[in-house]
Amino acid sequence: MQLRTKDPETLAARARFHSPVEDVLGILSGTLLAALGAHLLHAAELVTGGVAGLALLIAYAGGPAFPIAFALVNLPFFVLAWRRRGWVFTLRSLLCVGLVSGFAAVLGPLMGPVHPHPALALVLGNLLAAVGILMLFRHGGSLGGSGILALVVQDRWGVPAGWTMLAFDALVVLASLTVSGWWTVLLSALGAALLGVVIALNHRPGRYAVAA
Repeated sequence: MQLRTKDPETLAARARFHSPVEDVLGILSGTLLAALGAHLLHAAELVTGGVAGLALLIAYAGGPAFPIAFALVNLPFFVLAWRRRGWVFTLRSLLCVGLVSGFAAVLGPLMGPVHPHPALALVLGNLLAAVGILMLFRHGGSLGGSGILALVVQDRWGVPAGWTMLAFDALVVLASLTVSGWWTVLLSALGAALLGVVIALNHRPGRYAVAA
């Protein structure tokens, strides 16, 4: 029987329904899927949303290189995570960000040249990323950035995480008009909408809490 609740303590307690082995496998699987999705999007030269997209825009504008910008932009969100969701969630999110970066670094050499059609990359890339993010949420982690903000908003006000992420991604994609053509931005906006809707429909407050 499902127990639908918006109580933050009940929502946070869902991690207790997984063994350590399940959490490890879930986090490894989720980060690998998210990295594969990002690899497909990058191969099709589509603009990404979220904090990763924001860091790219900073780098394109003459700021720090992407790895440094990504770390700096994420810092305020990890402070928010520590204050609102505790050190366990924060450490897991830091681990997830590191794993995605590591997987993304090795996927290119292992997969070789990939030239997907932009429409195919849009659908598969965002679906893979969405499933990966959902798995991380399910196992008490996130990919930082807007994912942390989305979970805090969901815990506090009951707004589905996907809608908050969709709004954040929309702002980033619109800002990418300064560095990319309108067709690329349009495809990226459709992809961000797909990712946000998938997460919003599958990750709602209390959906995964079960009665004792």
